[in-house]
Amino acid sequence: MRRVLLIGASTPIGRAVAARFAAAGDRVVGYGLEPAGEPSLLADLTGDCATADGAAAAVETARDRLGGLDVLVAAAGAMPIAPAHATSDAQWRAALAGCLDTLFFPLRAALPLLAPGAAVVAVSSVNAFLAAPWVAAYAAAKGAVEALVRQVALDYGARGIRVNAVAPGMVGGERLPDAAGGYPIGRTLRPDEVAAAVHFLASEAASGITGVVLPVDGGLSIASPAAFVRADLRKRLAELAP
Repeated sequence: MRRVLLIGASTPIGRAVAARFAAAGDRVVGYGLEPAGEPSLLADLTGDCATADGAAAAVETARDRLGGLDVLVAAAGAMPIAPAHATSDAQWRAALAGCLDTLFFPLRAALPLLAPGAAVVAVSSVNAFLAAPWVAAYAAAKGAVEALVRQVALDYGARGIRVNAVAPGMVGGERLPDAAGGYPIGRTLRPDEVAAAVHFLASEAASGITGVVLPVDGGLSIASPAAFVRADLRKRLAELAP
């Protein structure tokens, strides 16, 4: 049974992560800007973990509730939609705060408490390495998340602390027209699929893995856009399908 602090518990991915760890017998304290409403959480708390004081309070509370800390999961995010020239100062700061600060400040506070065998898992995005329209701030923030993951994995590996990330594709795009068009599996992702990858990276089964970003994207990052943009290629793919 592991003791887990989950940042971003009120997001769809966060709720799925809480349920996945709880199903494995772990105890999870969740933090978000609003209650998660997830019954599997030992504690469903609110606070702003994008600030140094808020993150330190979250880590201290989780330590007290759990009696220690074995796993930190950062699953928060903010995705302003705007091209770079129209991105406001507030949108830029919101993306950095929601994506990067919610990893860095809790991580900084938690590292002194983590013992050998502990794990940190951040939720990044395919937008960190696959450009998409009008997400300049979000893409930059998620790219920074992945850089931080690699750096901390290097710096704290000798202490037996592993640090990894998952990079989901679109989650829950069923209601959007043509959202699944670029996905080789023919659909977008479910929160529980992302949660399963987070749980794996935090588990003993991944004891030899650190500093990696695991795409959970239904093959989006390996597919050539031409295969889905060109009608003739789409037709050919359909003909070749078993």
